[in-house]
Amino acid sequence: MLQSRALMIALILLLSTTLPEVQSKSIFEKDRRELLAIPETIASYFYEAVNKVYPKVSQFFLDTVQSPTVIAARQRIAKEATKVSIMFEQLIEKIKNVWYTRILGY
Repeated sequence: MLQSRALMIALILLLSTTLPEVQSKSIFEKDRRELLAIPETIASYFYEAVNKVYPKVSQFFLDTVQSPTVIAARQRIAKEATKVSIMFEQLIEKIKNVWYTRILGY
C-alpha cells in the first residue's frame, strides 16, 4: 500500500505541469531540455511548499523521489521523452516542407 502511494506521488510529481511554464513560449520554440526540466521545477516547487507546512512529509517525498525505482522511472521517462521530442521535431520539419512546397508553391 505504501509503495503504491509513493509511486503515485512520484508519478504526479513527474507528470505535472504548471500554467506559467506552459504559456511561456510556443512549443515550437522550446528546447528539448526545457521540456524535460518542467517536471523537475514542479517537483521542487511542490517540495518547498510542503516543507514549509509539513517537514516530515516533505522528507518522505524526498526519500521517495530518491529511491532506485523512481530514479529508474525518471531516467526511462527522460529517455523516451527525448525520442518523442526528436520525432516531433522531424514531423514539424516535414510539415513545414509540405507547407512551403505544395501549399505556398515555393
